[in-house]
Amino acid sequence: MLIFWIIFMEVAILYFACTVPLNSRLASKSMAYIAFALMVAGAVMTNAMIWTGRGDVLMTSYAPLRADPLFYLGIIFFAVGTLVAVGDFFATIYIAKRDRTYNGSVPLVTFGATCAAIIAVLSLLHGAGIYVPAFLWSIGIIEHIDAAAYRVVWWGLGHTSQQINVCAMVSCWYLLGSITTGAKPLNQAVCRGAFVLYVLFINLASAHHLLVDPAVGAGWKIWNTSYAMYLAVLASLIHGFTIPASIEVAMRRKGHTRGLFGWLAAAPWKNPGFSAMFVSLCIFGFIGGITGVTLGTEQINILAHNTLRIPGHFHATVVGGTSLAFMGLAYYLVPLIFQREYVGKALARVQPYLFGGGIVLMSMGMSFAGSYGVPRRHWDVEFTGAALGHSFDASALLWLGLLGVGGVIAFLGLLTFILLTVITVFFGRSNAGKPMEAW
Repeated sequence: MLIFWIIFMEVAILYFACTVPLNSRLASKSMAYIAFALMVAGAVMTNAMIWTGRGDVLMTSYAPLRADPLFYLGIIFFAVGTLVAVGDFFATIYIAKRDRTYNGSVPLVTFGATCAAIIAVLSLLHGAGIYVPAFLWSIGIIEHIDAAAYRVVWWGLGHTSQQINVCAMVSCWYLLGSITTGAKPLNQAVCRGAFVLYVLFINLASAHHLLVDPAVGAGWKIWNTSYAMYLAVLASLIHGFTIPASIEVAMRRKGHTRGLFGWLAAAPWKNPGFSAMFVSLCIFGFIGGITGVTLGTEQINILAHNTLRIPGHFHATVVGGTSLAFMGLAYYLVPLIFQREYVGKALARVQPYLFGGGIVLMSMGMSFAGSYGVPRRHWDVEFTGAALGHSFDASALLWLGLLGVGGVIAFLGLLTFILLTVITVFFGRSNAGKPMEAW
């Protein structure tokens, strides 16, 4: 989910951002199809190894744990395919600039996607740099993989790949704000500067996974979990304020000027593109932001890193934030690309609230259960039958119950989105040659 679902969608966003806003052709359709084939083959190969038990090394796949060679080869295929797609994106940007298909600077959505592509190159090169040796080790060509070196290089992929989605998600926020309310960034230079801060500093967030590793020094750990991290946080704060502010200005220009929050009450909450964007922004900004800042600091992370507080954080960021924003974008892209109107629009209007509400409960349940010491990445948190068993405070079990309830609600929201989208693609009413119906 963290690699395949997110990056597949991000590549689609890159293709959209370099063609539609720039009024440009794609540099190479052939390269795009090659990239897609490699990505699909890699995803199927790796998942097949996981499902058959031959890739049971978890996402981190730390050496000296060893998986089937096809597990590593699948990830290599996927990474290479993604790099080809990103190259196609950059080539399209060049063609648009050369042919002058747009005036002035690239639109902010395209600028954000470009920043995501830059981070993707850095992330995927780290992945290739560690998975190629791991593949050679798994087939016996290389005799030994240094565990400490593996961890340091691997987190250049494992955490940095999640920073691709931050740029892509924020780009979706700006795009959906514009589509649904006519919002325009209040200050382009400030917004673009915030994206640049992501490129320069957000990759360093991976440091919090290496705080107990002897492979990196104390000075590096302190710098990356304090000063450098806060520069990336500053970028998120800028986006978190400028997007609602731009929506407020747009709504007030439309005449919704009554009271301090009249513009917010009048916002198009029945439009799933808008509601998904706004709920995504709130979940990512408040829950994801607060937990990210606290868990990213060295002192707190040492205490919390191997507890459910960490999944509580990234379910608020990657799931409640990024995935929900991507769903909101799909409510416009599916009618545009497949030229079919969404079926079950009443359900579609409810879906972002259902999914977002479930993720909030799920994230809170994880975070507070982790505060009671409930571990993560373990199949039995109470170590049933072990020589040294453990039982948690009743409060921890209450939070685990909330996690379960939230998970069921979020799953229903996810299932609703998938079913509505698949049915729409194959059986939705055609809108070919006509404008898309307003939500």
